[in-house]
Amino acid sequence: MNSLKTAVLMAGLAGILLALGWYFGGTNGAIVAFVVAIALNFTSYFLSDKLVLGMYRAKEVTREDNPDLHGLVDELAAHAGIPKPRIFMVPTDVPNAFATGRDPGHSVVAVTQGIMKVLTRDELKGVLSHEISHIKHRDILISTIAATVATAITMLAGVLRWTAIMGGIGRDERGRGGLEVLLLAILAPIAAMIVQLAISRSREYAADESGARISAQPLGLADALVKLSQINQASRGIASPATAHLFIVSSLSGASFASLFSTHPPIEERVRRLRAMAGVTR
Repeated sequence: MNSLKTAVLMAGLAGILLALGWYFGGTNGAIVAFVVAIALNFTSYFLSDKLVLGMYRAKEVTREDNPDLHGLVDELAAHAGIPKPRIFMVPTDVPNAFATGRDPGHSVVAVTQGIMKVLTRDELKGVLSHEISHIKHRDILISTIAATVATAITMLAGVLRWTAIMGGIGRDERGRGGLEVLLLAILAPIAAMIVQLAISRSREYAADESGARISAQPLGLADALVKLSQINQASRGIASPATAHLFIVSSLSGASFASLFSTHPPIEERVRRLRAMAGVTR
């Protein structure tokens, strides 16, 4: 169900781009914007692990450093049917974790020093299974494609917006004027961002479900999410807006209307779904 939702949202994102190009008759402009967006995101995709690991000063963990952590990752990667990811440690007491890398053969699981202190073994196993699920289902690739299309929409809308502001768009043969163009050029990137974030949230739900099956520990993951969310909200977390979507929990997530602009679904709903998988209704 989450995979279907992701596919529908991706189609919607592509539809916004095509509609924007068609509406203004700017098919060539849409193509140019899309090609430039691909070039911009291509580097990010292939260097994503190095960029984010460097940003958080993460260091690789050897088996000698932490044999228990390596043992858990060995077990979960085998259950998931993927090559074992490299393991990194982020030097902060704020508990969190993320996965990155362009494909299962070039993947990384990173945990903070803090998460190793506050989670039980079952909870840590649940968190690691969530991150390994992201790797297994190539969520970095999905998020990169979504970012590419959203960037193209933003670039195209930006050109149109400035053209309208500078008076370069008059009323055309169909009666469309500069004000209408300006309004649509403002709304299209907002719509694209909302869809892109909805894709991110759907992948979090999917990683929760798949990760719980990999570890056979839905309650472990549920308990970990509650604990991590409480601590990260109190400490304001460590994730920057640019990388918040990578982490298993984010202090930047909101509720009600603000949830439209959140990278993660509400913790309460994630926990409810996981407990339902374990047959717990409370």
